[in-house]
Amino acid sequence: MHKLFPPLTPFRHGHLPVGDGHHLYFECSGNPNGIPAIVLHGGPGSGRSETARRYFDPGRYHIIQFDQRHCGRSLPHAGDPVVDLSHNTLAHLLRDIEALRDFLHIERWLVVGGSWGSTLALAYGQAHPDRVLGFVLYMVVTTSDAEIEWITHGVGQFFPREHQRFVDHLPAHERGADLATAYHRLLSSPDRMIHEPAASAWCDWENSILATTPGYTPNPRWDDARFRLCFARLVTHYWANRAWLSEGKILNHISRLADIPAVLIHGRLDFGSPLKTAFQLNQAWPGSQLIVVEDGGHDSSAPNMASCIVEAVHSIQLIQSEFG
Repeated sequence: MHKLFPPLTPFRHGHLPVGDGHHLYFECSGNPNGIPAIVLHGGPGSGRSETARRYFDPGRYHIIQFDQRHCGRSLPHAGDPVVDLSHNTLAHLLRDIEALRDFLHIERWLVVGGSWGSTLALAYGQAHPDRVLGFVLYMVVTTSDAEIEWITHGVGQFFPREHQRFVDHLPAHERGADLATAYHRLLSSPDRMIHEPAASAWCDWENSILATTPGYTPNPRWDDARFRLCFARLVTHYWANRAWLSEGKILNHISRLADIPAVLIHGRLDFGSPLKTAFQLNQAWPGSQLIVVEDGGHDSSAPNMASCIVEAVHSIQLIQSEFG
């Protein structure tokens, strides 16, 4: 089993202005002359993780992380209920990644992402395949209609009590098909008596899907009301708009990535994102390898999931002529 590398302090950090009044917080760790690798966090709205940079050998990799628009240390922050989210779409995030690459004078990089970060990684790769050395993707999702339907409705058959509480928080007339849109309306209210309980209800539901393995401990960030509101607002903002992706777009255009090596890592017991998505991508993507973690769920910090990510980052075939 490959263990995480020791904790790592960034050698560079700052805020990058990207327009629309947004300033992205970024961090660079490891070897500034090493193989560039960008880590795309999940959520949307989870923010960068100190643990994620421990997947990389700090002597071999130049590790780049940033907080996507409206979360983490990026400004403005969606934890402020009056902050407008209209300049936060998939197209904005793709431009932000390119702005960061250009700012750091990087030609090509390894793209690593988990959960929502895997959708963002795939969309980025399809838009800029010439900028990608390879992919390591875990807890793989494409943010399709079927996946959103699953996590807001379908998976409730395994968590009936928790799902009932999740649905019952909504007004009776909004308990229909599109729960993300209904919740987003509540989360957009400036009244804290409306948006705070809605954020708690949304986060309790998402957290219940994660709590499926013995010894699971919720991340302390869930106790922070500002984080809950930020996370719930951004997730529902993206899901209500289907991430600005036409249905099946990522899978249907996977041929654009045919020559790029990729490792897809997915837990068989992942209730949040069924294995089927990763399997379908692997079947359609000749350059990909699928690793199924038999006891893995939707938690990249679990030992077997983390060790597979470390191994994938270590072993993926990169262009050694550039980074020998």
